[in-house]
Amino acid sequence: MNWDRIEGDWKKVKGTVRERWGRLSDDHLERIAGTRDLLVGGIQQSYGIAREEAERQVMAWEMRNAFLDTGQRNAKTESSDRHCSAAGGIAPSQ
Repeated sequence: MNWDRIEGDWKKVKGTVRERWGRLSDDHLERIAGTRDLLVGGIQQSYGIAREEAERQVMAWEMRNAFLDTGQRNAKTESSDRHCSAAGGIAPSQ
């Protein structure tokens, strides 16, 4: 993931960060400002976990949110969104 791009789009991206790590305060999010190392440290502090676990969680988040790196959503996500909308907000089971 291109963290320079994340830093530049932080106001947009921090919503997905907040969804994943709800214990991060507004103050944490402002200090993090798109810096990966500060995100890992904030997660470690807020959740009382080892740095390695915080790193693992951020890596998993990066993989799930790869579309943030390109500024586009992947076809699978878009397809799922279309199915979800067609089903009245409930994605069909696969």
